[in-house]
Amino acid sequence: MKVLSLFDGISCLRVALGDREVEYLASEIDPYAIKVSKANYPDIKQLGDVKKVSGLEGIDLLCGGSPCTDLSVAKKDRKGLEGEKSSLFYEYLRILRETKPKWFILENVNSMPKKDRDIITKEMGVEPIMIDAALVSAQCRKRLFWTNIPVLGLPTDRKIFLKDILQTDADIDEKMFLKSEIKPREKKQLKKDDEKSVCLTACNYKGSQNNGTTLVVTERIRKLTPVECERLQSLPDDYTKGISNTQRYRCLGNAFNVEVIKFILSFIPPKTDNNRLKII
Repeated sequence: MKVLSLFDGISCLRVALGDREVEYLASEIDPYAIKVSKANYPDIKQLGDVKKVSGLEGIDLLCGGSPCTDLSVAKKDRKGLEGEKSSLFYEYLRILRETKPKWFILENVNSMPKKDRDIITKEMGVEPIMIDAALVSAQCRKRLFWTNIPVLGLPTDRKIFLKDILQTDADIDEKMFLKSEIKPREKKQLKKDDEKSVCLTACNYKGSQNNGTTLVVTERIRKLTPVECERLQSLPDDYTKGISNTQRYRCLGNAFNVEVIKFILSFIPPKTDNNRLKII
């Protein structure tokens, strides 16, 4: 099975594919994300900048989460698909049309403006499916998926909460605990262990005293560890080990939730007309 992953990040698609035999091609430019991918999957072929990807043939599955930077509601004065980062959607579209894969998946944020959502839908030729990773993990993460895979319904709610993914306080570095009271603007991030985490993002670990996307109340208030954030993305413990914690948090904020992608992939038929793609 030949897979092309655009904006590959830390190769969560490869994790979702499990132990299947694949030729995995990845387009990524972030050196920290590439380091994580290589540590876990040395056989991945890195292609570099998406703008330079061309001339590929025989792609069975094309997947990518084009940058949401200019689409997300979190961005002030967002420029949508005209923005420098989010306009890279058109590179995905170019490669989709060039490679003509059997199956494709495009992911992006649910909070994008309707105008941009309608443009993507028209260009992709399929209506998006909205899946919240809260159904399969302890994280609220609403994402849109444009795919020609015949997905039926939504994942079954596994009822996973923060208490199911937390490490014990005894194993937590003291610096993870807050030293002062939380600020009013940070209270929305405060969650009890029987609740879900707010959505991980790439910029949550900058500039605030808590330096984290979720503050969890255990015996004291603390931020989530990198391992706990890996669990929120349905990744193995220490998957991102080997880079700084700051970069681990950032890479995880940019990542797919693995269980959501596995759910979508599960609807690919076991055989295709050309008998190349056997994924379930």
